[in-house]
Amino acid sequence: MATETFHTLIAKNRRNSIILIGGFMLFFIGMGLLIGMVWGGGQAAFSITVAAIAGLIAFGLTLASYFGGSSVLLGMSKAKEIVHADDPQLFNVVEEICLAGGMPLPRIYLINDTAMNAFATGRNPQNASVAITIGLRTKLNRDELQGVMAHELSHIRNYDILYAMLMAVMVGVLVMLCDIFLRSVFWGGAGRRRSRDRNGNGKGGLQAILMVLAVLLAIIAPILARIIQMSLSRQREYLADAGSVELTRNPEGLIGALNKLGGDSEVLEVANRATAGLYFVHPIKKFEKRASSIFCTHPPIDERVARLQQLSV
Repeated sequence: MATETFHTLIAKNRRNSIILIGGFMLFFIGMGLLIGMVWGGGQAAFSITVAAIAGLIAFGLTLASYFGGSSVLLGMSKAKEIVHADDPQLFNVVEEICLAGGMPLPRIYLINDTAMNAFATGRNPQNASVAITIGLRTKLNRDELQGVMAHELSHIRNYDILYAMLMAVMVGVLVMLCDIFLRSVFWGGAGRRRSRDRNGNGKGGLQAILMVLAVLLAIIAPILARIIQMSLSRQREYLADAGSVELTRNPEGLIGALNKLGGDSEVLEVANRATAGLYFVHPIKKFEKRASSIFCTHPPIDERVARLQQLSV
């Protein structure tokens, strides 16, 4: 059996991510067209219009997140920016990793919390930030700190934050579209149009099939979208772990950090379900304990450690 290196792991995860995003976008467009067909009584032009409006809404929300998302996330996490004089060793570690990866130095933030965690944000390497809790900063040695920072910088280098943002927006718009459609069905709007079609133009059979199919998909689609989003998040975590090994040439540092975080029982107070996917490990401990679930944003820590132990540099 061939040895899995960080190069093969990165290639596999990038390929899987592209497939997931492409499949999700096709599903989103198809769902919009189907709902438009039901609302418009089978008129293709109306169906295309509905799909186009949904696409414009998603595009607008994406732009807002693209330019303002990082500031909002850092504010929600109560992170405070620090300078080199505040923590020279932390800055030196980040600078070393940036030199190894050919990246500009990100802005560095500190979160006043004794729980152990960190996250990165930013739409690209030129507009990036990393945040680390006081708990993580004080409880890791230099090699372990380097492994965690390299993991977060790998997220930035691989544009994982941009991928995550796009997926979050697409999932949100899809959930909103399905919710509006289901409300229109239960309040009778779409049903009355279907009834008129059945009585007036003889297309009732087709409309009934479209209605049933659309209702089923409107119920299933948000669940499926969440599964796709979580699967993508887990693949990105594996990819960032591999990227950390590439940058540091020292998997033991990251393994040691993961083992320490696995034994940390403190809850990160500033985290919530909306921001949990950003962090190095899941900040909500009850989710970390059942991380094998398909609805969890992070893979189990022991699986991450096992993969790192298999990597050869």
